[in-house]
Amino acid sequence: MTDPSASLSFFARFWLAWLCFWRCLVSGDFARAVLPASRAYDAGQLNLLPSGEATPAPPAVKPPEPPPALPPEREHASALTLLAMLQREGRLVDFLQENVAAYSDAEVGAACRTVHEGCRKVLGQYFTVKPVLPESEGAAVTVPAGFDAQRIRLTGNVTGTPPHTGTLRHHGWVTTEVKFPAVSPAMDPRVLAPAEVELA
Repeated sequence: MTDPSASLSFFARFWLAWLCFWRCLVSGDFARAVLPASRAYDAGQLNLLPSGEATPAPPAVKPPEPPPALPPEREHASALTLLAMLQREGRLVDFLQENVAAYSDAEVGAACRTVHEGCRKVLGQYFTVKPVLPESEGAAVTVPAGFDAQRIRLTGNVTGTPPHTGTLRHHGWVTTEVKFPAVSPAMDPRVLAPAEVELA
């Protein structure tokens, strides 16, 4: 490594040492500024260029660009795929898009049976669903202190602090397992059901 002082003559170095000596004696601020450089030089950690200038700091590393945002149909591909399954097995979208006011209760009830059967099949195939509370509806239950407000919703005359005793009106549902298939990137998840064209 080239000696940084080689570019300074003996008399220049002598004059610099003399100045630093007296400045360290009369100025505490100057002494405190010189001390870290002196310790770093003694430890071999002061990296200087041949000209005596300190090594410049490395250029800042530019953080990587964030990935582009997914289009809505890709971000919600799982939900759209589930809706397509409910349409395929239970014709749910057909039923919801239909104006049932024009049909009798018997006709709507007959259509609901088909929708119910297909949607129940999808639910059982891809999800494991269990009641939040095991008690039967209509049974007396006690809601403890510190209960999970996402799993239990209090209705009626809600006053005071838990524990509360009340009647179970709905046992709730919670998903304990999801067996959802992966969505192929080659498929357009926006297509819930293809148009069917019968050829003569």
